[in-house]
Amino acid sequence: MEIITINEGQVKIDIPVFNKVSSKAPVFYNPVMEFNRDISVLALQAYRNKQREDIRICDAFGGSGIRGIRYAAELNGVMNVVINDLNPLAVQFIQSNILKNGLSNVEACKKDANILLHSCRGKFHVVDIDPFGTPSPYIESAAVSLKAGGMLCVTATDTSALCGTYKEPCIRKYGAMPLKSEYCHEVGLRILAGFISRTFAKYKKYTTPLFSHSSEHYLRLYLEVGKGAGKTDKSLKNLGFIVHCPHCLYREVRPGITPQLPSECPECGGSLKAGGPLWLGDLLDTDYIGDMLNLLPKLTLNSDKKVIKLLERCYEESQGPVTFYDLHKICKVLKISAPPLNDVLEKLSSEGYFASRTHIKPTGIKTNAPIDELKKIILLIKQ
Repeated sequence: MEIITINEGQVKIDIPVFNKVSSKAPVFYNPVMEFNRDISVLALQAYRNKQREDIRICDAFGGSGIRGIRYAAELNGVMNVVINDLNPLAVQFIQSNILKNGLSNVEACKKDANILLHSCRGKFHVVDIDPFGTPSPYIESAAVSLKAGGMLCVTATDTSALCGTYKEPCIRKYGAMPLKSEYCHEVGLRILAGFISRTFAKYKKYTTPLFSHSSEHYLRLYLEVGKGAGKTDKSLKNLGFIVHCPHCLYREVRPGITPQLPSECPECGGSLKAGGPLWLGDLLDTDYIGDMLNLLPKLTLNSDKKVIKLLERCYEESQGPVTFYDLHKICKVLKISAPPLNDVLEKLSSEGYFASRTHIKPTGIKTNAPIDELKKIILLIKQ
């Protein structure tokens, strides 16, 4: 078996040579996800500093071990990291890579992720669910294993379901109707956050998103875990639906698990589509993102420029509303060419509206201006 050495962050790992990134690779390692892992290191350090106590971490889908090994080597205040994988060859490489980096606070484990997490009730401060595909089968066991005050990190690569290309898988896996629209990736993040919230609620636990992003082929969420029936009930009030008009682009949010949803657009009379239940609360915590930005100069990250760009954009949009508008989509409806996006943002701000870009789409605008007002501003700029 041919083996190559990978340098990432502050660690080195050995992996078998493979032709392409696939679940069929002898030991899973995805170089494209280095950016994801860089952000994870940053996010977990911000979380640990907030906790002010040493933390226990579970990397439930370890693969080569790169993520968990980086956590152990690069984070301050880590008590223990458990790196798990069901593939026996992967576990051998994890064990070898632990020794290669001289780490004593890491252990390799060969178990089904759900069995491992269920057997570690209330043990972990951080659980990272980064499977090849959907995370939905593992969220309940993560809820069992996490301490109150802990953090759940989740990656979903099944964006075709969460973002509305295929409705049935989304309904089956997340118990929600997706919404195929120009802001479908934000809807996908909110469906995932809502599913996690509903799952944790069974255990009188609630989740508060601290950071989230849509990048490349995946969605990623970082959520803080709290406990208590009353606070959980209050948190569930953040669930609801989005109704959307594909004709004039009108949309509105309807809080609640069983709200009355309109079927006719009040602007153009067209048929409305609905997505949900999903999370209507914040997906980005401004203070937490600020902490991550302050920590960034202290860490060695290969993708630091890309990380800065993402964090600054997320910080900018963190106070914005639930969805965003796509400037080019609106101009297509208006049958005009698109004006400069910055001109639209400046005009919205001068009119007293919130206005920012969004990290999800280069032509996206986060604003609390209603669609008819936004169209008027765009037309005014084009005159």
